[in-house]
Amino acid sequence: MAKTLFEKVWDAHTVCDLPGGGTLLYIDRHLVHEVTSPQAFDSLRVAGRKVRRPDLTFATVDHNVPTDGRPIDSSTLSGMQLDALDRNAKEFGIPLFGYDDPRQGIVHIIGPELGLTLPGLTMVCGDSHTSTHGAFGALAFGIGTSEVEHVLATQTLRAAKKPKTLRVNAEGTLGHGVTAKDIILAIIRKLGAGGGTGYVVEYAGSAIRALPMSGRMTICNMSIEMGARAGMVAPDDTTFEFISAVDRPYAPKGAEFDRMVEYALELATDDGATFDREEHLDVNSLVPQVSWGTTPAMTVDIDGAIPEPKDAAEKRAQMYMGLTPGTAIHDLDINTVFIGSCTNARIEDLRQAAAVVNGQRVKEGVRAMVVPGSAAVRALAEQEGLDAVFQSAGFEWHRAGCSMCLGMNGDILRPQQRSASTSNRPYEGRQGPGSRTHLVSPITAAATALTGRLTDPREFLN
Repeated sequence: MAKTLFEKVWDAHTVCDLPGGGTLLYIDRHLVHEVTSPQAFDSLRVAGRKVRRPDLTFATVDHNVPTDGRPIDSSTLSGMQLDALDRNAKEFGIPLFGYDDPRQGIVHIIGPELGLTLPGLTMVCGDSHTSTHGAFGALAFGIGTSEVEHVLATQTLRAAKKPKTLRVNAEGTLGHGVTAKDIILAIIRKLGAGGGTGYVVEYAGSAIRALPMSGRMTICNMSIEMGARAGMVAPDDTTFEFISAVDRPYAPKGAEFDRMVEYALELATDDGATFDREEHLDVNSLVPQVSWGTTPAMTVDIDGAIPEPKDAAEKRAQMYMGLTPGTAIHDLDINTVFIGSCTNARIEDLRQAAAVVNGQRVKEGVRAMVVPGSAAVRALAEQEGLDAVFQSAGFEWHRAGCSMCLGMNGDILRPQQRSASTSNRPYEGRQGPGSRTHLVSPITAAATALTGRLTDPREFLN
């Protein structure tokens, strides 16, 4: 029977079907961070249970770490969460990439970086953007705190229902100044904020195959923003080159690597396999995208305007965002530019943004900040001199962490301030109470910092 990529990975990890429905899945990698794990570890402690496979469990600090260089203050919520993870990791024998560890970073960036993320694995984390890892042909999704406890105790996950399959075919060649971030914003714009609900999405087509792993990770990262359970891309030579390109301590080597490649190539969707649904996107005419509302589905072209609201949700979004229909996107002034998050804080993202701002200056009155996705990304960027490029242009250069993506660590907007952000969610209050967020690519964010208004990056790239 012909199978899809998702079906092959799902079936290979099915332990059993559960009474009353659902499936018990074996989990290959469990990623843990400081925000969603404390209650799970406390429950294990109360029940007298151990972590079933500490060798397959990996912890890092990312959501609530200070990124501006401040020392950890154990009297704050951030400090207490970091201290708790440190104690739990030591007690239960889990490797922890802590605040001063060179392997520390956003959980969905260090997984691939360290070689933990590999084709055909099942991966979970108490964070919705775990779908990022699907770029490698892994089945990866976020779980809740009670599920975190279950995986810690059993190395399995109870899945209530097998998702349906959706293939999104993105065909064509990206134009100058158009990126993977623009592709995924365009997909969500077309399908809607709930367009992927109940599905695992496989991204395919010539435009996806042409992307580097950084771009594929950006696309899979935002699968959750259209309600999908996960996003996946079939592994290929680009995948294997990434895994073998530099020293990734947890990646297979030698004959083990060869066996991984042989297995990974078998994961591709079979000819004749059927999907429950298929969608298509032609990227040939795609231009840089900007979200205007409070979901990524509320997106327009960079040279477009705020649309007339088509329902109550869009009307509410425009009121919250302080927008008037007909206003040109390029007329919107920006207070803050944030380049970072698990969506766009890899070295490739920073290189692209630095190329735009090199020799330029941030517009007076604009706060512009770069927050690398990991300590390793930060170190490599400094080795390449990117930190100097950004700082000379007037950007703040931060330590690794989630930062202003969710405004949990003090990096927040003030009420009614407007940001151009490379993150993944423009929800109400996401970057601070009353904050107004516009999602963009790293190069669009960089261009916006220079003008103080939402700006087509092609004005600078040309």
